[in-house]
Amino acid sequence: MGDESLPVPMGSGRALGAVDLVWEVTKLQCRSPVTVNAELIAAYQAASSPHSVRALASDLEAFDHWCRRTGRITLPATPEIVADYLDARAEKGSRPASLGRYKASIAKVHQLLELVDPTKAQLVKLRLAAIRRRVGTAQRQARPLRFKGPVKDVERDQARGLNIRALLESCADDLPGLRDRALLSTAYDTGLRASELVAIELEHIIEAIDPEARLLEIPRSKGDPDGEGATAYLSPRSVCAIRAWCKAAQIGRGPLFRRVQVRRYKARPAVKGRRIETISGRETWDLRKTLPKPAVSARVEYDVGEGALHPASIGPIYRVIIRRAYDRGALPDLTADDLARLLKGVSAHSTRVGLNQDLFASGEDLAGIMDALRWKSPRMPLAYNRNLAAESGAVGRLAAKLK
Repeated sequence: MGDESLPVPMGSGRALGAVDLVWEVTKLQCRSPVTVNAELIAAYQAASSPHSVRALASDLEAFDHWCRRTGRITLPATPEIVADYLDARAEKGSRPASLGRYKASIAKVHQLLELVDPTKAQLVKLRLAAIRRRVGTAQRQARPLRFKGPVKDVERDQARGLNIRALLESCADDLPGLRDRALLSTAYDTGLRASELVAIELEHIIEAIDPEARLLEIPRSKGDPDGEGATAYLSPRSVCAIRAWCKAAQIGRGPLFRRVQVRRYKARPAVKGRRIETISGRETWDLRKTLPKPAVSARVEYDVGEGALHPASIGPIYRVIIRRAYDRGALPDLTADDLARLLKGVSAHSTRVGLNQDLFASGEDLAGIMDALRWKSPRMPLAYNRNLAAESGAVGRLAAKLK
């Protein structure tokens, strides 16, 4: 495309769908027309994941909105504007990890437009360091969904609390229940992130040495932007759940986890009405209300979509599964207050955290956990296991001996 001299307008709202990053950039306000290297932006978009592109567009839209509301200029931003923006977001509750992403997005748009990057200034770095010092850098961890719940011995202890075993057993045998059982079981076995989970296609499931189990090919993941690929294990439990879901939904290829639309029709008694030959042409009654109608039984119809679920739907699906299990009495040691508290922390990442903790509790070493969940660094698995490590550490072992 080459360089195009495009004036950046004062903005016109447009919902983000399949993001055209060139268009999104041209909506940002600036002091004067900006030369947009559309080829450079298109190359960045092609080299980035759709999720990263959507995140960048969303961050830029939020920054531009704040600048307009506070009478600032978005492009090129000054270090003072960036620092004030980060402070404003921190006051609204944004954590340092999120602030780091906002800073990176502002830097990226300046780089793509070949403008001076204001985020490199010492003012921005020092103001961000002050925020970290003030609020701390600890991130909120997703509530773990462990197979037997919060137990010490994953092999011998009985399931308790919020546990995947009870959630799987509470899933109904209708289409939504079959889908949810397969989804939850697969998510726990593989520890996949939401975007990776919805990207599973039937063709990715291959045979394993164990004839009852299967292997899942993962063509690409967050930690594998170049597509080297990885493999995860699917237990016989997940294989049975996937087979039942695919058979009921008549899925033979393509995306594995899809939307299920439910239509419920109430029962209707028979209506005696009048025969058509008894109604004269002079009468003005509504024939739909006048003619007899047969009784209609209550029924439920399902419509399975062709495309994959959206990554943002995974967390809400988990919460629906949990509420349904509680309503059916499958989580007997939880109160309504417990349920409300636990649901606040459940997200699409909960199965990944839960598997991480179960592997740790079962005695797997860090190398094994990193390999199973495809971690590139030990930082996150250690963070997820911090609470369990404290309980099973030196003081926890001593306390157990002193009982």
